[in-house]
Amino acid sequence: MLRGFKNFLMRGDVVVVAIGLIVALAFSTLIKAFTDFVINPIIARAQGNSSPGLGWQLGRTGNKATYLDLGAFISALIYFIIFMAVVYFLIVVPYKHVQARRGVKVFGDPGPAKTCPACLSEDLPGAATKCRYCGTDQPAAA
Repeated sequence: MLRGFKNFLMRGDVVVVAIGLIVALAFSTLIKAFTDFVINPIIARAQGNSSPGLGWQLGRTGNKATYLDLGAFISALIYFIIFMAVVYFLIVVPYKHVQARRGVKVFGDPGPAKTCPACLSEDLPGAATKCRYCGTDQPAAA
């Protein structure tokens, strides 16, 4: 019974999702603080001393609802890039390495695909003999 539970927990899917969520939550907070307290002041300074940030006031002065804040967008873009780099280098790369040691290829290039002449589905595996969508016999791969 415990062996089955251990095998379930050690499946790649469960481990990757669990670690990914934990790391994502931790780094999300850290990166958000970095962009809010380091990047945003730098971007706001680029506009000048009297401006609330990098952007334009579209309505009445002082109305935050009509302020077009490009600085916040640039900050969110930097946040996204940093976050995705952290996820890639701290989750994907080590996971690929561990799985390669186990003899499993993950996140690789997709295999060759062909198009079904009957229903025009373009995602059939190259070695398929029948279409998964319409059931039409497929010609042999060239």
